[in-house]
Amino acid sequence: MMKSWGKWALAALLVTGSIAGGTAVPKQAAAFTSANADAAMNAFVNVFYDASAKYFYTNSDHQIHTEHAYGPDGGRYTDFWWEAQLWETVMDAYERTHSSTYRSMIDDIYTGFNAKFTDMMSNDFNDDLGWWALACMRAYELTGTDEYRNRASFLFDQIYSFYDGTYGGGIWWKRDGTSPQKNMATNAPMVMTAVKLKNATGNAAYLTKAQNIYGWIQSRLAGNGKLADHVEGSGNGSVVDWDFSYNYGTYLGAALALYQATGTASYLTDANNAASYVINNMTISNTPMYEGENDGAGFKMIFMRNLNQLRQATGNASYLNFLQQNATQAYNHRRASDQIIGSDWTGPTGAGYVQSLAAAAGASALQLVPADGYTGNIAGNGNYEAENALLVKAGGGGILTESSTAGFSGRGYVAGWNTNGTAVKFNVNQNSASTRTVTIRYAAGAGNASRYVSVNGTVVQSNLSFAQTSGWGDWKTVTLSVNLQAGYNQIVIGYDASKGNTNYLNLDKIYGL
Repeated sequence: MMKSWGKWALAALLVTGSIAGGTAVPKQAAAFTSANADAAMNAFVNVFYDASAKYFYTNSDHQIHTEHAYGPDGGRYTDFWWEAQLWETVMDAYERTHSSTYRSMIDDIYTGFNAKFTDMMSNDFNDDLGWWALACMRAYELTGTDEYRNRASFLFDQIYSFYDGTYGGGIWWKRDGTSPQKNMATNAPMVMTAVKLKNATGNAAYLTKAQNIYGWIQSRLAGNGKLADHVEGSGNGSVVDWDFSYNYGTYLGAALALYQATGTASYLTDANNAASYVINNMTISNTPMYEGENDGAGFKMIFMRNLNQLRQATGNASYLNFLQQNATQAYNHRRASDQIIGSDWTGPTGAGYVQSLAAAAGASALQLVPADGYTGNIAGNGNYEAENALLVKAGGGGILTESSTAGFSGRGYVAGWNTNGTAVKFNVNQNSASTRTVTIRYAAGAGNASRYVSVNGTVVQSNLSFAQTSGWGDWKTVTLSVNLQAGYNQIVIGYDASKGNTNYLNLDKIYGL
């Protein structure tokens, strides 16, 4: 269940250790083949699925952990909205394979969910209910089972009853009136569900409702290719501008659904703009950025799933390439012991327990697109935005992201850090071992600054100098030569006063790798 948006925003910025953490030795990359897609899905089911309960465990060790102890049996099994996403992962596999095993699982998981949640409407979160409505319509489209369509219709009507004129329209996030806001997570999936219901029933009222919801999204949460997260507060409300990849995924899915239903070209433009924003601004060298553990680990799955729908509808070769490369990237970083994929596709899955939503994201990525048979590593485009990297804070502070000073690339930059223990970690993948020149783009408006640089755990510069710039909007570059191995590497730029590191520094990106 979606509990705290503020926690998600923090999780996307703060990395003090991963749930699946630990140092992993890079291994030879494997190809993304049909066999790999089978292996990834088999591993996911073997580790997480309880066939007797017809339900997925929350964690790979099947234990309850406090950071996400939501769901049946005190959190041993996944919560409401996670189970909907994992159900769709099974549908991803069924669409690819048409396997009778996955066909049976579609029905079984629905049965297991209803056994644990005997009254779905006891859930006060409209977005949670909405994920099930959308998944039920997909299950109906795949199986023709009327129960799924009927459940989706019932849920949609219940959710749409919370559409009103506050903030100009839109559906409320919560049904009990607490934490009042209207967000993308609730509204965009309901556009997709409404269009699917219109297609299934012929009832044009569903399309009208879809257009009403989308019109509100456009008026309050969309603009210039960038999407806001939600509206809250008194009067006409205040827009809260958080970037999450799944907001873009649900929005582009909603826009695509309306384009397919109406033929109106502007909807397709909206979908493509949302896709481009994530690919251009929320990736690390063209791999989706790490957005934290818990709920955030599944955000890229929703984006990738809807991007694939856009790819299929348009035949866009660049979307296909992006999806295929990231399926390979995710698979290359799977864990050797059980073959499951962790929350960060840019680096190896560590030794700790992995959450099911994170593992499902990797498994789904390999189900969505045809295998390309590529047998090497994925290096990406060589551009690593600092705001999308892994930020290590010291004592809960000392490093943050900003976008207030002009001239940066991407969505922003890392700002103001001058505290021991703070660092920016870049996971860098290479096609082959080589010596490369890395360019670091920075601003040092407070005077000369310095930082240490390490590569794969070895300090290569203990006190690299960053000459003063004329102001914080004056961006300069420093270069250094680094030795990189084939596959995974980690470059760290950090602050350690014992090495002579000093002063404030804004870090925009590293590139040329």
